[in-house]
Amino acid sequence: MNLSLAPRQKTFEDLGTPLFEVPFCVLDLETTGGSPRDCSITEIGAVKYVGGESTGSFHSLVNPGTDIPPFITVLTGLTTAMVTAAPQIEGVLPAFLEFLGASIVVGHNVRFDLGFLNAAALRLSYGRLPNRSIDTAALARRLIRPDVHNLKLASLAYHFRSPVTPDHRALTDARATAHVFFALLEIAGTIGVTALDDLLELPTAQGSPFYSKIHLADELPRRPGVYMFLDQTGSVIYVGKATNLRNRVRSYFYGDERRSVGNMLRELVSITHVSCPTNLEAEITEIRMINLHQPRYNRRSRQPKASHWLKLTNERFPRLSMVRTCRSPGQYLGPFRSRQGAESVLAAVWDALPIRRCSGKAGGRTARCVPAQLGVALCPCDGTLSETDYEEVTIRLIEGLEVRPDLLLDPLEKKMQQLSSTQRYEEAAWARDRHRSLARALERRRAWQALNRAGLMELESGAGDHVLIDHGRLALTWREGTHPPLRPAPQRKDDGVPVPPSVEAAEEAHLIWQWIHAGAVRVIDVDGEFSLPAAPLPRLAKQAAP
Repeated sequence: MNLSLAPRQKTFEDLGTPLFEVPFCVLDLETTGGSPRDCSITEIGAVKYVGGESTGSFHSLVNPGTDIPPFITVLTGLTTAMVTAAPQIEGVLPAFLEFLGASIVVGHNVRFDLGFLNAAALRLSYGRLPNRSIDTAALARRLIRPDVHNLKLASLAYHFRSPVTPDHRALTDARATAHVFFALLEIAGTIGVTALDDLLELPTAQGSPFYSKIHLADELPRRPGVYMFLDQTGSVIYVGKATNLRNRVRSYFYGDERRSVGNMLRELVSITHVSCPTNLEAEITEIRMINLHQPRYNRRSRQPKASHWLKLTNERFPRLSMVRTCRSPGQYLGPFRSRQGAESVLAAVWDALPIRRCSGKAGGRTARCVPAQLGVALCPCDGTLSETDYEEVTIRLIEGLEVRPDLLLDPLEKKMQQLSSTQRYEEAAWARDRHRSLARALERRRAWQALNRAGLMELESGAGDHVLIDHGRLALTWREGTHPPLRPAPQRKDDGVPVPPSVEAAEEAHLIWQWIHAGAVRVIDVDGEFSLPAAPLPRLAKQAAP
């Protein structure tokens, strides 16, 4: 049971609080040694500040329940006799946690102090301190390391001419640390650190040669949206999304060592952004902007030069054919970002059904093709297969695509289990991967059909976001309490093709579908019919995986 008296940690929005509004608690501890596992606290000192002004202080000796080692006495001046009459940590910690409140903890090598406080809090069933922390040693390392011969508190206090000289006593050292901290804040302000989120990230910056460009993010809002990096010609070289635009862009300058990031920052000259009222709109706007600009550093997200679909051909003996367009009505799967992805799904269907694989004219051979000879496909090569016998395969495929996905997926799972039981694990892994590829294609096909049949649909999330979907594409979003935009007329009609017309449209519909299933979403209005087939998509059993 967690009986912590400390308040909850600040929310995500609070991180953008200006530094002059943030409560800081500068603390220092004295202990009987260096490890909280076998050593104890002997003294706690802390001072609280808001806007640079002291709002209170806390000081208490603590009886560690054991003798203070001689070397600690030499270092701090604390003796066993001085702490004998002091309360033990059980009597001090509740008052200190109340004093600490929701403040940001500041300390010199603060991990040491927090290690002892958390150990005591856990032992007394208070739980770990939820407060965020700032280390003045880490700040100094980032801001003034070349200017001082070491980062000890005494050296920094001397460097910044602190009126309080550290003497290894808790309250005195806390006051000296506070002076160092506010001096470092003045320096940090010259490089754009004006809010709490900036300050918390600053110690992780590793002195990148491009750190001076961090000022390009100063005007970005702390809101969801899409950011675009531009080079000296004004061309977009990278597009990204963020729930907090300013934080995300600044993070690129905090020691990201990837070569691609370094090359990108080298070319970076300016940053533009698009604010979005919801995270969903930010995700979809990112897809659209990448498709529009084709930035060279969005290698994985760029739309493929050519898309692929699988189509059931309109022949006497239909087969699945890989095509580059899906304009005519029919049965399709896709689109796929690559030919390899389409081939994986095609192989999955071949494993599930004995559908025709050859493309020659029926009866055009004197002997059956190889798949027919192996018994894995029904092929009309030699003219012995009747349309009636083959019709059952076609019906089964269409039914599997439209209403009964288990007809296609269950044979693959059964095959995987058989291969695994005979220790043919590599082949079982292939069957598993094909099952997943086909299941993903079927799920996205179903989602697109459901959204497409719904036409123009208005949805509301539990967070108050209103979303207008037009045949599987995002039309508008707005927040609860704001004036809704003018409702547009539907822009797309059902053309009889049951799959998205492009990879971009497929990814957009998939994001919308994920958003619908991620939380409590209420349908406000729908022009058409919003429903799914009664048969759910079967999931791969965990125990069946090799």
